Amino acid sequence: MNPLYISDLDGTLLRDNGTLSPFTRDALDELLQENLSFTVASARSVSSIKTIFAGLKLHLPVIEFNGAIISDLESGEHLFINSIDPPLVEDIYDVINARGCSPLVSTYTGSEDRLYYSSVTNDGISWYLKDRRTHNDKRLRFVDDIRTSFRDQVICLNVIGRIDVLSELELEFRERYQDSLEIHCLQDQYSPGFFWLTAHHKKATKDHAIQVLQKLTGFPDCEVVVFGDNSNDISMFKMAHRSIAVSNATEELKKYATEVIGSNNEDSVARYIQNDWCRQ
Repeated sequence: MNPLYISDLDGTLLRDNGTLSPFTRDALDELLQENLSFTVASARSVSSIKTIFAGLKLHLPVIEFNGAIISDLESGEHLFINSIDPPLVEDIYDVINARGCSPLVSTYTGSEDRLYYSSVTNDGISWYLKDRRTHNDKRLRFVDDIRTSFRDQVICLNVIGRIDVLSELELEFRERYQDSLEIHCLQDQYSPGFFWLTAHHKKATKDHAIQVLQKLTGFPDCEVVVFGDNSNDISMFKMAHRSIAVSNATEELKKYATEVIGSNNEDSVARYIQNDWCRQ
């Protein structure tokens, strides 16, 4: 059976400017027409992923929000969702609010995705909201009280800020929610100096989502080949048959890699898949 290739996006398949290079786009287009088994596992939403892959036909569902949701790319239909329990959402918000921060809240209403915000307290949030408006993100909603978003299924709470603030908040998160949340604190690759602290359901991980994806799509026993660059890729690196890190990946992730290839700016993932596919 042919391998199942799964790639992270930012810092891995995408260039530093957040786009697919012409080479990578053309290579994937050609391979997908040959029935390449390929998809992505990203912290992005399906609407953002759809913009990136416009004009390309991915046959398999995509993994979004670091594994919280599996969706059909063309229709946006969610095939699997791990949302945070409502009482826990309230508690998480109280902790965030007590530190003077305001989260962005990604939700699902049962019929549509939404991205709520109530305060713009720093340039990192301002940049992200501007970027979403530039891309005509229909999820975006301003609310006076962010708690109104909690009536939906809450997929992710995201706090954007400087590391001095977020490192303390992350520590409190891990002390309080280690057994009930999946927590990541990663640098924003597109807004220098700012970090994202995200909270998802405990099972919202890329490895768990890949296992669900395999069951949904009939690939239970295939060779899983993954590509990544950051700590939120560790779980899928641990479970994959081959775990490929780009050269710009963190040293932490490289410890779990079976191979290190070129950087995200060198079309390294597409070239690896292209060469590997030819050998099948």
